[in-house]
Amino acid sequence: MVSLNLCTDELLLRLAPRDQIASVTWLGKDSRRSTVAALAADVPANRGLAEEIVTLKPDLVLAGAHDARPAVAFLKSHGTEVLDLAIPQNLAEVRDQIRGVASALGRGSAGEDIIARMDAKLAATVPRASARPRAVMLGPNGFATSYSPLMNEVFARAGLDNLAAEPGTPERTHIPIEHVLMAGVDIVVIEDAERGPALAQELMRHPAIAALREQATVVELPSRLWACAGPQLSDAVEILAKARAEHRAN
Repeated sequence: MVSLNLCTDELLLRLAPRDQIASVTWLGKDSRRSTVAALAADVPANRGLAEEIVTLKPDLVLAGAHDARPAVAFLKSHGTEVLDLAIPQNLAEVRDQIRGVASALGRGSAGEDIIARMDAKLAATVPRASARPRAVMLGPNGFATSYSPLMNEVFARAGLDNLAAEPGTPERTHIPIEHVLMAGVDIVVIEDAERGPALAQELMRHPAIAALREQATVVELPSRLWACAGPQLSDAVEILAKARAEHRAN
């Protein structure tokens, strides 16, 4: 079996025995981006090219619905079975996708174990108090980027209201730092703290960000915990719930 996408890497490596995995992407082996880098350490890497995959003669290829499309089209045209995976829009769809992949791999019980562990962690982080602090996630260039049904649910599971989803928020997916400052948020989530140097990161040193740190609780949420819609989202919820508790304690 082969994976052509970081998110399918994570599912394949969690579910399949090592001796059945022929290759995963190079991203799956990067600990800054992947939650399963340790599992991928001795697995051959690919860059989503058809010529890399066809020689492996895989029984099944897992691919993201929007990635490596030339390779996917070639493989399908030559009789290789490809399982295209969409991006889940909520936690219910995350569970459905885990079950679907587990079934395709003949690993149904392993899939149920992953779901059970995810749900146990989610249950342990259910907020006991009713107050819901306002939160926002800031990414490169100082924009808030956390508006999606799935991220809204992650925030809500941690007992937070997502500024990016509030009515009247400008552009919703790319909220300028000026709006965040005026909104009076309680918790600021820094989404890309682990990535390397880049011009897009320079704004995170802007005095406006320093002002946010003075007025709000700041929490770092590694992008590897939410970039893919998998069981690691429960870890993201846990981190956000702890930030909520710290905010209420201050």
